[in-house]
Amino acid sequence: MTKRAYKYRFYPTPEQAELLAQTFGCVRFVYNSILRWRTDAFYQRQEKSVMSALTPD
Repeated sequence: MTKRAYKYRFYPTPEQAELLAQTFGCVRFVYNSILRWRTDAFYQRQEKSVMSALTPD
């Protein structure tokens, strides 16, 4: 089986670039908040994540 890759270029308008920057900033904030929440839960209460609780040891 041959693997193929496609590359695309994207040239956003200034308005699109601003919206993308805002969206990525919000996504980064949410990701980091959830990561902090899970890290704190593990170190403070030794709680495992849902996925690790479902997998065998």
